[in-house]
Amino acid sequence: MNEKRNVKIRVRNLSKVFGNNPKKALELRDQGLKRPEILDKTGQTLGLSNIDFDVYEGELLVIMGLSGSGKSTLIRCLNRLIEPTEGEIVIDGEDIPQLDDKALLECRRRHFSMVFQNFALFPHRTVQQNAEFGLEIRGVERAERAEIARKALKQVGLDGWEDAYPNQLSGGMQQRVGLARALANDSTVLLMDEAFSALDPLIRGDMQQELQELQSRMQKTTVFITHDLDEALNIADRIILLKDGEIVQIGTPEQILTHPADDYVKRFVEGVDMSKILTAEHAMRKVRAVAREGDGPRTTLRKMHEHNLDSIYVTRRDRTLMGLLEVDAAEQAAREGADTIGAAMTQDFRKVGPQEPLHNLFAMFSEKSFPIAVVDDDERLLGVVVKGAVLDQLARAAEENTTADADTETAAAGEQ
Repeated sequence: MNEKRNVKIRVRNLSKVFGNNPKKALELRDQGLKRPEILDKTGQTLGLSNIDFDVYEGELLVIMGLSGSGKSTLIRCLNRLIEPTEGEIVIDGEDIPQLDDKALLECRRRHFSMVFQNFALFPHRTVQQNAEFGLEIRGVERAERAEIARKALKQVGLDGWEDAYPNQLSGGMQQRVGLARALANDSTVLLMDEAFSALDPLIRGDMQQELQELQSRMQKTTVFITHDLDEALNIADRIILLKDGEIVQIGTPEQILTHPADDYVKRFVEGVDMSKILTAEHAMRKVRAVAREGDGPRTTLRKMHEHNLDSIYVTRRDRTLMGLLEVDAAEQAAREGADTIGAAMTQDFRKVGPQEPLHNLFAMFSEKSFPIAVVDDDERLLGVVVKGAVLDQLARAAEENTTADADTETAAAGEQ
């Protein structure tokens, strides 16, 4: 998927040293020393070391790690709120570390909006005025910025709250104001630093869903910082996992979970409910046969008997899903002399997208246990999921986890 996307931000050899002798710290780093040893020998903190990654146009990239891993330092280096010690950060052809102050200010206004954990709202300004603030700083005329801000507030579900003040809003609503302000600025990249960490779990879940819906509509390039694995797995297109200022692994949520790069990543992700990560796509099987909407009942029955099917999905020639036909209904239509199966079809079946989590599929199997249809955004039939395939995928995941745990224990025993 990423091969087809344009690179929005390219980061190469990015390092950050906190201290007054960064050159010495980097020399020791290049000799193979790690952060604790460098701190002990020089008093310098290696915040980031040789960071390389790309951010693709329109993706939601999550950078995560434990406290002190360097994730907040990294996101602040992207827009130079923290000055990098070395490396390239290129956005649309501009190398941000090389920009002078005037060019940097213009680059920030054009490319970056930031949403913080603490909301960062002005208590004496209304919701509308807070949403307008970035536009006001840029000198946008009052009427224009008011209209832009109103549209942004509507996008985040705050239509009608324009005249309220921050202290009249819940935490989730306040964070929506911060998000609206960022959207109103119409920057090309949204930076979100632990944006939902201060919210209670229910509101946090709502905001994650809100962000995903916004991302689906707007395709905004977003870099999201979190220390919460569940949050990362829930919202990310890809995840960068940091440890001690270095990248440990980059991958999709599935890749991180099913192919951890090392024991640190294995420990980080252990205990994750794989049924919430594996999707319909993993359990999907090729459709053995389909009927066309113009087929007659006898033709359809022949297909069903040939493939030993009790039911068959009906599609157009372009695979657009039209309905499902049971064998009893097909036989009845044949007895009645029907020319086509259209009137005998039923809509009483379940369909999902390929990214539907497996744990959602269990409740969808009816007493008749029709295979669940998997369709794309255009309602074209991609495949089907049968109940046994769901159980099989979960069993495989459990077996892989058991094998991985055994390998870890064996390796640990060998080191002793």
